[in-house]
Amino acid sequence: MYYIITGAAGFIGSNLVKALNLRGEHNIIAVDNLKNADKFKNLADCEIADYLDKHDFLKKLQDGFFDGLVSAVLHQGACSNTMETDGHYMMDNNYQYTLELLNYCQNEEVPFLYASSASVYGSGQVFKENRDCEKPLNVYAYSKFLFDQIVRRRWHKRDAQIVGLRYFNVYGQREQHKGRMASVAFHFFNQYRDSGRVKLFEGIEGYANGGQLRDFVSIEDVVKVNMHFIDNPHKSGIFNLGTGQAQSFNEVAVATINTLRLAAGKNALTLAELQQQELIQYIPFPEPLRGKYQSYTQADISALRAVGYNEPFLTVEQGVANYVEYLLKAAG
Repeated sequence: MYYIITGAAGFIGSNLVKALNLRGEHNIIAVDNLKNADKFKNLADCEIADYLDKHDFLKKLQDGFFDGLVSAVLHQGACSNTMETDGHYMMDNNYQYTLELLNYCQNEEVPFLYASSASVYGSGQVFKENRDCEKPLNVYAYSKFLFDQIVRRRWHKRDAQIVGLRYFNVYGQREQHKGRMASVAFHFFNQYRDSGRVKLFEGIEGYANGGQLRDFVSIEDVVKVNMHFIDNPHKSGIFNLGTGQAQSFNEVAVATINTLRLAAGKNALTLAELQQQELIQYIPFPEPLRGKYQSYTQADISALRAVGYNEPFLTVEQGVANYVEYLLKAAG
């Protein structure tokens, strides 16, 4: 029996492959599109049974090649560029592809875990898995939103586990290939190493410089939640996956810089001290992002807790420190 992971060479997908390996699972079909060839590095230390291009995988699926051979599908494959303007491409890649996998898994009674997104909430201030809270601001968010609606419509007719995880701001190892779409922690690490300072957006919508708030969640916690649902195939639903606690971009910058300073034998500094010494600088807010930017997110994780996930989540201070130490080690 195989685990199928789509987007397996990507950020979250490759971490799930590694997590299954650590559990002794090596019968993994890794599905991805390696147009960005550097993503292969995310799988170089993983054990898989086979790699398939997305299109080859879909053909084999349609031909019945995997019938009766699948333990679960963990669908992470998607276009994650929130600035993508090609709606046809986005809907085909994020919506139609996901729908085809859902249909297959239901027909074969296979557990299906898929990546949704906190972007479905748009500029709202309440982040609860409720239709009234969902107001997508771009076509990426709409592609995720629409699929969630399909799941809800089919809810009472499901024949196997369906779990949609609305990822908030995920950061952590194996994201280096994402370029400008990588986490702010990754960019702050590189900025500080390159120039000795980091740059944040100036405040908008009443927020202070660098004071916009997001629910930053470590990839370590994302993996744990996915494994929880693999271990509990009788539990289904659409769930927020964040820490439940919003923290500022300033806090991410402070955690990044201070971890680097401590590693270099220097003392930690407060935000005010970092600002005073211009180790944190602020740049004008980009015009193209106005009206399309979430200045505040904070996951309501009561539904996740209600189905029995009781593990604590890492704070920015804990998770970013772990990540920066990993990046330092990787950089030699």
